[in-house]
Amino acid sequence: MTPINSSFSTMPNATAVMDRMREQAVELEGVFLNTLVSEMFKGLETDSTFGGGHAEETWRGMMAEQYASEMAKAGGIGIADQMVTHLIETQAAQNSAPDFTAMGAYTR
Repeated sequence: MTPINSSFSTMPNATAVMDRMREQAVELEGVFLNTLVSEMFKGLETDSTFGGGHAEETWRGMMAEQYASEMAKAGGIGIADQMVTHLIETQAAQNSAPDFTAMGAYTR
């Protein structure tokens, strides 16, 4: 993960904002990984003697969700890190950009 921009780190409650941003990024990565794991499970065939049916479909979905959540919490595939870095860079750029009026010619 890249270092936090100095203008972002001087904001009040920067640590709380950073923690919340990271938590949401990990959650979103978990949703993405859930989609990947669910698709992977669709390709698995089960033995008709001990598997199959509606109950298995339900449990597979739950298992995919748990796998994805744990993978994201353990570091995932780097999506959360990239999102947090991009959000910090975007916030820093907005804080340092000049504030123009609707006409675009004069600063406020």
